[in-house]
Amino acid sequence: MNTPTAAAAAPYQQYICDACGYIYDEAVGDPDGGLAAGTRYADIPDDWACPLCGVTKADFRLYRAPSRAELLARSDAAAVPVARRGGAAGVVIVGAGRAGWAMAQALRERDAALPITLVTRCAGDVYDKPLLSVAVARRLDDGALVRESGAAAAARLGVRLVARTEAVRICPDTRSLRTTRGVLRYDHLVLAHGAQACLPPALPAELCWRINHLDAYRRLRAALGDTPRDVLIVGAGLIGCELANDLALGGHRITLLDQAAHPLGRWPQQQAAEPLLAAWADLNIRFVGGVQVQRLERVNGALRLTTACGQRFAADQVIAAAGLATPPRLAQSAGLTWHNGIAVDATTLRTSDPRIHALGDCIAIDGQPSRYIEPIARQAQAIAAALCGTAEAPFEARAVPVRVKTTSCPLTLH
Repeated sequence: MNTPTAAAAAPYQQYICDACGYIYDEAVGDPDGGLAAGTRYADIPDDWACPLCGVTKADFRLYRAPSRAELLARSDAAAVPVARRGGAAGVVIVGAGRAGWAMAQALRERDAALPITLVTRCAGDVYDKPLLSVAVARRLDDGALVRESGAAAAARLGVRLVARTEAVRICPDTRSLRTTRGVLRYDHLVLAHGAQACLPPALPAELCWRINHLDAYRRLRAALGDTPRDVLIVGAGLIGCELANDLALGGHRITLLDQAAHPLGRWPQQQAAEPLLAAWADLNIRFVGGVQVQRLERVNGALRLTTACGQRFAADQVIAAAGLATPPRLAQSAGLTWHNGIAVDATTLRTSDPRIHALGDCIAIDGQPSRYIEPIARQAQAIAAALCGTAEAPFEARAVPVRVKTTSCPLTLH
């Protein structure tokens, strides 16, 4: 009788991406990246790319989720006592996406006693936003997208979570943040509220979807239901192409519009558009390039979009995927320097106010927005080192590969 080898019989293990926090589970594999369930880490090709941020296998390490006690012990060992100016208000973080939770984690690893408050307009659940554009193909319901509830993450890290709360105004003179549930004092404030999907002037907000967080995605899935629908997506960049691919695999009929002549117009056509359009040949996706949206209206219960040249498209649902923009209200309330986003120092990520830092999608370095996953963990480490008085960890901007999660034709673009 054949007996399994020691390697085959060993328990499956998990490996974490140091760049973005994605966890590769040997038991699950990465089917979209060509790795079947059960693929051992040792058998992954060296040129395989992280499904979320695009780095290679070399950026992964063995992972075991730390307990709360281990986090506290680690932070006790790493922390350097510093004087807490301004009392015990601690650090207030605005935003509970990947950047906000990465910031809380980095701070707690350095200081077990630091008061940390995290304010978010949502429930604060921990999830991987890139999975929103592949959830249909992977048959993931909205519950399966959540890796950890906000309450559980807050308890694990010893963070005060103020959920379903809007941050209204920053008052730098009194070091306070006004919210819809009262005023919060801070010693240091970290803005991690991300960016929001742009809404072209011709698209009324009440007639179209903007998918940039889990709550909106849940509502879209509920609106689509289980019946094939006609879905019109305006914008054929990364998000638009990924959503078109995923919803088509779910049986919906997709029309994808863009001002550019081909999808993924930021990259050379032969590198991105040609292989993608070839892969879409058997899917119900119609791409129409070189169009300018003029009007979206509801006519006899259906949506009708008209272009500047008179073309008309009918749809049951319309999704705006025309890029991202940082909401300016909080930064303006604090008088922070603005340059295509919240302007931060290139290495410290400090804003023009020395007590306010920022990271993630909402920042700009020398006028360039930072809207990729890979830098977030390094940004959080740089800020945490500065706020906790530990060894400096200056942030370094790098060119990052872009993983396009179109499961019919996954692409890694540079």
